[in-house]
Amino acid sequence: MFVLSGYEYFLGFLLVCSLVPAIALGASKLLRPQGGSPQRVTTYESGVDPIGGAWIQFNIRYYMFALVFVIFDVETVFLYPWAVAFHKLGLLAFIEALIFISILVIALVYAWRKGALEWS
Repeated sequence: MFVLSGYEYFLGFLLVCSLVPAIALGASKLLRPQGGSPQRVTTYESGVDPIGGAWIQFNIRYYMFALVFVIFDVETVFLYPWAVAFHKLGLLAFIEALIFISILVIALVYAWRKGALEWS
């Protein structure tokens, strides 16, 4: 009857993982204090009243720095399964991993020379 046999547990796990955040958000909405004065709903910043709007323009270097961080953080996600199964993969997988790491090192050198890692 079930077309994708063997995936029942996965679909159950997916359903539970989808319901837990929804239930948590719903419970927090029901259990929180209702109402509030204007003083209570203002932005709290170290006890100082907020001045100006919240929409400010950040320097592009911040986004470049964050993007480079995300790229090299994702690298570790790809290398972790390879490192766990390293003893089973053989020499070809080792060479492929070296090529992958060398491409990332070239990208890091390029970003460094372009000034994407400068925070000044």
